[in-house]
Amino acid sequence: MEQLATTFGVIFSITLVRYVVLAGIPFLLFYLLLSSSTAKYKIQTRKAVKKDFLREILHSSSSSLVFAVIMAIVLFTPLKSYTLLYTDIHAYPLWWLPVSLVLSLVIHDTYFYWMHRLMHHKKIFRFTHVVHHQSVNPSPWTSYSFHVLEAVAEGGILLVLAFTLPMHQDMLILFTVVSLIINVYGHLGYEIMPKGLRNSYLFEIINTSVYHNLHHSKFKGNYSLYFRWWDKLMKTENPDYVKEYDRIQKQRFGSGK
Repeated sequence: MEQLATTFGVIFSITLVRYVVLAGIPFLLFYLLLSSSTAKYKIQTRKAVKKDFLREILHSSSSSLVFAVIMAIVLFTPLKSYTLLYTDIHAYPLWWLPVSLVLSLVIHDTYFYWMHRLMHHKKIFRFTHVVHHQSVNPSPWTSYSFHVLEAVAEGGILLVLAFTLPMHQDMLILFTVVSLIINVYGHLGYEIMPKGLRNSYLFEIINTSVYHNLHHSKFKGNYSLYFRWWDKLMKTENPDYVKEYDRIQKQRFGSGK
């Protein structure tokens, strides 16, 4: 038990420090050091204030605690023996390592879309998801800013992956890092995608910072996390998304797409 407590402490510390670093670096760059030169990348004209950032960091700290508990349960309790996680790198072909990571993102996007829509149900929203939506103009600190019950639901993806997808445990850990990086980008408040994305096939598939920012400013639509396909299929994509993205493109690069 003492060993498990020590292990949990280490996991929580890593989870919290990872959040501070991966959210803190873009915050430092876009909101402090380069705020003037990156102004044309800003999606909303309104500005978040210090109390917003402090609130987000506080909620994100409690979310990090929840995520650490779930990760510790998955990796360091007898439950692990019932999962599909493995530690022998040769148990599956090496090409399965990156494939499993990509599949984990696809599974997570599906999980997140339906969990997210449920969180927006009028009988649930005010008890949980309203905490995240206090950030009408999100920043990198918003990434983990959840009510503790929503943090449990968010962290549930680790259990889903562990029991449905054969993954090397290091790939599961890498999944949490990649997921956070994409999450920080989605809440960045600035659009940084290259100009060429707009006219590429990839634009029709992946989300952008503008995409998720619209969800925060309008409170509905654009429920997915990584990809556009669930919103398109369920007709929940904000109809103004492309127009808003093009507005930011023009703001950044001038006329034309």
